[in-house]
Amino acid sequence: MKILLNNTSLFESLRPFNDLGFVPTMGGIHKGHLSLINKSNKLCKKTIVSIFVNPKQFNNEKDLRSYPRNIKRDLKILKKSKKVDFVYIPKFKDIYKDKKTSKIRLIKKDKILCAKFRKGHFEGVLDVMNKLTKIINPQKIFMGEKDFQQLYLVKKQLETNYKTKIIPCKTIRDKNNVALSSRNFLLNKSYLKVAANIYKKLKNIKKNINKKKNISDFLKSQTKELRNNYKIKIDYLELRNIKNLKISSTNKNSRLFIAYYLNNVRLIDNL
Repeated sequence: MKILLNNTSLFESLRPFNDLGFVPTMGGIHKGHLSLINKSNKLCKKTIVSIFVNPKQFNNEKDLRSYPRNIKRDLKILKKSKKVDFVYIPKFKDIYKDKKTSKIRLIKKDKILCAKFRKGHFEGVLDVMNKLTKIINPQKIFMGEKDFQQLYLVKKQLETNYKTKIIPCKTIRDKNNVALSSRNFLLNKSYLKVAANIYKKLKNIKKNINKKKNISDFLKSQTKELRNNYKIKIDYLELRNIKNLKISSTNKNSRLFIAYYLNNVRLIDNL
Protein backbone atom coordinates (compact mmCIF):
# COMPACT_ATOMS: atom_id res chain seq x y z
CA MET A 1 0.00 0.00 0.00
CA LYS A 2 1.59 3.23 -1.18
CA ILE A 3 0.71 6.52 0.53
CA LEU A 4 0.50 9.52 -1.81
CA LEU A 5 0.74 12.90 -0.08
CA ASN A 6 0.73 15.21 -3.10
CA ASN A 7 -0.31 15.35 -6.74
CA THR A 8 3.21 14.88 -8.12
CA SER A 9 3.65 11.48 -6.44
CA LEU A 10 0.07 10.59 -7.39
CA PHE A 11 0.60 11.29 -11.11
CA GLU A 12 3.88 9.36 -11.14
CA SER A 13 2.39 6.37 -9.31
CA LEU A 14 -0.85 6.12 -11.32
CA ARG A 15 0.57 6.76 -14.80
CA PRO A 16 1.10 3.04 -15.65
CA PHE A 17 -2.45 2.00 -14.75
CA ASN A 18 -5.60 2.24 -16.86
CA ASP A 19 -7.98 0.08 -14.82
CA LEU A 20 -8.27 2.02 -11.60
CA GLY A 21 -11.03 1.77 -8.98
CA PHE A 22 -11.51 4.80 -6.71
CA VAL A 23 -13.08 4.89 -3.24
CA PRO A 24 -13.46 8.53 -2.06
CA THR A 25 -13.64 8.97 1.74
CA MET A 26 -13.33 11.63 4.41
CA GLY A 27 -11.66 9.12 6.72
CA GLY A 28 -13.31 7.50 9.72
CA ILE A 29 -12.81 4.21 7.88
CA HIS A 30 -15.34 1.49 8.76
CA LYS A 31 -16.71 -1.75 7.31
CA GLY A 32 -18.85 0.18 4.87
CA HIS A 33 -15.73 1.65 3.27
CA LEU A 34 -14.08 -1.78 3.28
CA SER A 35 -17.04 -3.20 1.36
CA LEU A 36 -16.49 -0.53 -1.34
CA ILE A 37 -12.81 -1.48 -1.46
CA ASN A 38 -13.71 -5.18 -1.82
CA LYS A 39 -16.02 -4.35 -4.74
CA SER A 40 -13.26 -2.31 -6.39
CA ASN A 41 -10.85 -5.23 -5.97
CA LYS A 42 -13.24 -7.53 -7.80
CA LEU A 43 -13.85 -5.17 -10.73
CA CYS A 44 -10.54 -3.29 -11.11
CA LYS A 45 -6.83 -4.15 -11.26
CA LYS A 46 -5.80 -1.41 -8.82
CA THR A 47 -7.65 0.41 -6.03
CA ILE A 48 -7.02 3.90 -4.70
CA VAL A 49 -8.66 5.32 -1.56
CA SER A 50 -8.68 9.05 -0.84
CA ILE A 51 -8.87 10.57 2.64
CA PHE A 52 -9.83 14.23 2.46
CA VAL A 53 -12.18 16.11 4.78
CA ASN A 54 -13.60 18.60 2.31
CA PRO A 55 -14.43 21.86 4.12
CA LYS A 56 -16.50 23.12 1.18
CA GLN A 57 -19.25 20.56 1.72
CA PHE A 58 -19.89 21.53 5.34
CA ASN A 59 -22.56 24.16 5.86
CA ASN A 60 -21.88 24.19 9.61
CA GLU A 61 -18.48 25.13 11.06
CA LYS A 62 -19.12 23.18 14.27
CA ASP A 63 -19.92 20.05 12.24
CA LEU A 64 -16.63 20.44 10.33
CA ARG A 65 -14.62 20.81 13.54
CA SER A 66 -16.25 17.80 15.20
CA TYR A 67 -16.00 15.47 12.18
CA PRO A 68 -14.04 12.36 13.32
CA ARG A 69 -10.40 12.33 12.17
CA ASN A 70 -7.82 9.66 12.95
CA ILE A 71 -5.40 9.16 10.06
CA LYS A 72 -3.22 6.66 11.95
CA ARG A 73 -6.21 4.46 12.71
CA ASP A 74 -7.51 4.76 9.13
CA LEU A 75 -4.16 3.79 7.59
CA LYS A 76 -3.82 0.84 9.97
CA ILE A 77 -7.24 -0.51 8.91
CA LEU A 78 -6.55 0.04 5.20
CA LYS A 79 -3.14 -1.62 5.41
CA LYS A 80 -4.58 -4.58 7.31
CA SER A 81 -7.20 -5.11 4.59
CA LYS A 82 -4.38 -5.84 2.08
CA LYS A 83 -6.73 -4.71 -0.69
CA VAL A 84 -5.65 -1.09 -1.15
CA ASP A 85 -2.88 -0.24 -3.61
CA PHE A 86 -2.78 3.52 -3.05
CA VAL A 87 -3.99 5.95 -0.38
CA TYR A 88 -4.22 9.57 -1.51
CA ILE A 89 -4.09 12.08 1.37
CA PRO A 90 -4.05 15.48 -0.33
CA LYS A 91 -3.77 18.90 1.22
CA PHE A 92 -6.37 21.55 0.48
CA LYS A 93 -4.08 23.22 -2.10
CA ASP A 94 -3.72 19.90 -4.00
CA ILE A 95 -7.46 19.80 -4.61
CA TYR A 96 -8.23 23.50 -4.88
CA LYS A 97 -5.16 24.76 -6.74
CA ASP A 98 -7.53 26.44 -9.19
CA LYS A 99 -8.95 29.31 -7.14
CA LYS A 100 -11.85 30.01 -9.50
CA THR A 101 -15.24 29.95 -7.82
CA SER A 102 -17.17 26.76 -8.54
CA LYS A 103 -19.91 27.15 -11.13
CA ILE A 104 -21.83 24.14 -9.84
CA ARG A 105 -25.45 24.97 -9.03
CA LEU A 106 -28.24 22.55 -8.18
CA ILE A 107 -31.36 22.80 -10.29
CA LYS A 108 -34.61 23.43 -8.43
CA LYS A 109 -35.89 19.83 -8.56
CA ASP A 110 -32.67 18.60 -6.87
CA LYS A 111 -33.02 20.96 -3.88
CA ILE A 112 -34.77 18.29 -1.83
CA LEU A 113 -33.94 16.00 1.11
CA CYS A 114 -30.45 16.90 2.40
CA ALA A 115 -29.97 19.60 -0.24
CA LYS A 116 -32.94 21.45 1.24
CA PHE A 117 -31.59 21.35 4.79
CA ARG A 118 -27.83 21.62 4.12
CA LYS A 119 -27.47 24.65 1.89
CA GLY A 120 -24.37 24.42 -0.31
CA HIS A 121 -23.53 20.87 0.82
CA PHE A 122 -24.00 19.09 -2.49
CA GLU A 123 -22.45 21.94 -4.45
CA GLY A 124 -19.34 21.26 -2.32
CA VAL A 125 -19.61 17.49 -2.83
CA LEU A 126 -20.00 17.80 -6.62
CA ASP A 127 -17.16 20.32 -6.82
CA VAL A 128 -14.69 18.09 -4.93
CA MET A 129 -15.78 14.95 -6.80
CA ASN A 130 -15.20 16.78 -10.10
CA LYS A 131 -11.72 17.79 -8.97
CA LEU A 132 -10.81 14.36 -7.59
CA THR A 133 -12.00 12.68 -10.78
CA LYS A 134 -9.90 15.04 -12.91
CA ILE A 135 -6.82 14.41 -10.75
CA ILE A 136 -7.15 10.60 -10.35
CA ASN A 137 -8.89 9.73 -13.64
CA PRO A 138 -10.39 6.44 -12.38
CA GLN A 139 -12.34 4.05 -14.59
CA LYS A 140 -14.79 3.30 -11.78
CA ILE A 141 -15.83 5.12 -8.58
CA PHE A 142 -17.44 3.11 -5.76
CA MET A 143 -20.03 4.83 -3.55
CA GLY A 144 -22.46 3.59 -0.92
CA GLU A 145 -26.25 3.72 -1.15
CA LYS A 146 -26.62 5.07 2.40
CA ASP A 147 -25.85 8.52 0.97
CA PHE A 148 -28.38 7.89 -1.79
CA GLN A 149 -28.97 11.49 -2.84
CA GLN A 150 -25.22 12.05 -3.01
CA LEU A 151 -24.85 8.92 -5.15
CA TYR A 152 -27.70 10.06 -7.42
CA LEU A 153 -26.27 13.57 -7.95
CA VAL A 154 -22.63 12.48 -8.34
CA LYS A 155 -23.61 9.79 -10.86
CA LYS A 156 -25.62 12.30 -12.90
CA GLN A 157 -22.80 14.87 -12.83
CA LEU A 158 -19.72 12.72 -13.38
CA GLU A 159 -21.05 10.22 -15.89
CA THR A 160 -22.18 13.16 -18.04
CA ASN A 161 -18.76 14.85 -17.99
CA TYR A 162 -16.21 12.02 -17.66
CA LYS A 163 -15.61 8.48 -18.89
CA THR A 164 -15.86 7.32 -15.29
CA LYS A 165 -18.54 4.84 -14.20
CA ILE A 166 -20.18 5.22 -10.78
CA ILE A 167 -20.75 1.85 -9.08
CA PRO A 168 -23.48 1.89 -6.37
CA CYS A 169 -22.80 -0.40 -3.39
CA LYS A 170 -25.34 -1.56 -0.82
CA THR A 171 -25.55 0.00 2.64
CA ILE A 172 -23.59 -1.91 5.27
CA ARG A 173 -25.17 -2.13 8.71
CA ASP A 174 -23.97 -3.14 12.16
CA LYS A 175 -25.44 -6.11 14.08
CA ASN A 176 -28.36 -3.88 15.20
CA ASN A 177 -29.06 -2.74 11.61
CA VAL A 178 -27.75 0.80 12.14
CA ALA A 179 -26.28 2.07 8.86
CA LEU A 180 -22.51 2.40 9.24
CA SER A 181 -21.26 5.98 9.12
CA SER A 182 -18.13 7.83 10.21
CA ARG A 183 -20.43 10.00 12.35
CA ASN A 184 -21.38 6.92 14.40
CA PHE A 185 -17.97 7.32 16.11
CA LEU A 186 -19.47 10.41 17.78
CA LEU A 187 -22.23 8.36 19.47
CA ASN A 188 -22.00 6.17 22.58
CA LYS A 189 -23.64 2.75 22.92
CA SER A 190 -26.89 4.06 24.37
CA TYR A 191 -27.40 6.45 21.45
CA LEU A 192 -26.58 3.70 18.95
CA LYS A 193 -29.25 1.60 20.66
CA VAL A 194 -31.75 4.41 20.06
CA ALA A 195 -30.66 4.49 16.39
CA ALA A 196 -31.33 0.73 16.22
CA ASN A 197 -34.84 1.24 17.60
CA ILE A 198 -35.48 4.02 15.09
CA TYR A 199 -34.44 1.65 12.28
CA LYS A 200 -36.96 -0.96 13.53
CA LYS A 201 -39.68 1.69 13.51
CA LEU A 202 -38.73 2.82 10.00
CA LYS A 203 -38.88 -0.76 8.74
CA ASN A 204 -42.38 -1.06 10.17
CA ILE A 205 -43.43 2.25 8.56
CA LYS A 206 -42.14 1.08 5.17
CA LYS A 207 -43.92 -2.26 5.53
CA ASN A 208 -47.27 -0.59 6.25
CA ILE A 209 -47.04 2.30 3.81
CA ASN A 210 -49.00 0.64 0.96
CA LYS A 211 -51.92 -0.02 3.28
CA LYS A 212 -52.47 3.72 3.73
CA LYS A 213 -54.77 5.78 1.52
CA ASN A 214 -52.91 9.02 2.19
CA ILE A 215 -49.16 8.35 2.46
CA SER A 216 -48.32 12.01 3.06
CA ASP A 217 -50.59 12.21 6.14
CA PHE A 218 -49.32 8.83 7.35
CA LEU A 219 -45.69 9.98 7.17
CA LYS A 220 -46.52 13.25 8.93
CA SER A 221 -48.10 11.32 11.81
CA GLN A 222 -45.12 8.90 11.94
CA THR A 223 -42.67 11.82 11.97
CA LYS A 224 -44.50 13.30 14.95
CA GLU A 225 -44.49 9.93 16.71
CA LEU A 226 -40.75 9.46 16.14
CA ARG A 227 -40.03 12.98 17.45
CA ASN A 228 -42.08 12.43 20.58
CA ASN A 229 -40.94 8.88 21.33
CA TYR A 230 -37.21 9.41 20.79
CA LYS A 231 -36.90 13.16 21.47
CA ILE A 232 -35.14 13.71 18.16
CA LYS A 233 -35.11 16.51 15.61
CA ILE A 234 -36.13 15.23 12.16
CA ASP A 235 -35.32 17.12 8.97
CA TYR A 236 -37.42 14.87 6.75
CA LEU A 237 -39.16 11.50 6.48
CA GLU A 238 -40.20 10.99 2.86
CA LEU A 239 -40.99 8.22 0.39
CA ARG A 240 -39.27 8.90 -2.93
CA ASN A 241 -38.78 7.14 -6.26
CA ILE A 242 -35.21 5.83 -6.58
CA LYS A 243 -34.99 6.65 -10.31
CA ASN A 244 -35.73 10.38 -10.11
CA LEU A 245 -36.12 11.10 -6.36
CA LYS A 246 -39.64 12.44 -6.88
CA ILE A 247 -42.19 12.03 -4.07
CA SER A 248 -43.75 8.57 -4.45
CA SER A 249 -47.18 7.18 -3.68
CA THR A 250 -46.14 3.52 -3.72
CA ASN A 251 -43.41 1.27 -2.30
CA LYS A 252 -42.56 0.07 -5.82
CA ASN A 253 -39.17 1.45 -6.95
CA SER A 254 -39.17 3.66 -3.87
CA ARG A 255 -37.26 4.16 -0.66
CA LEU A 256 -38.10 5.74 2.66
CA PHE A 257 -35.60 8.53 3.36
CA ILE A 258 -34.86 10.04 6.76
CA ALA A 259 -32.45 12.58 8.28
CA TYR A 260 -32.49 13.12 12.03
CA TYR A 261 -30.33 14.35 14.89
CA LEU A 262 -29.24 12.13 17.75
CA ASN A 263 -27.30 13.97 20.47
CA ASN A 264 -26.66 16.74 17.89
CA VAL A 265 -25.16 14.21 15.43
CA ARG A 266 -26.93 14.20 12.07
CA LEU A 267 -27.72 10.71 10.75
CA ILE A 268 -29.28 9.71 7.44
CA ASP A 269 -30.71 6.43 6.20
CA ASN A 270 -32.93 4.99 3.50
CA LEU A 271 -34.68 1.65 3.17
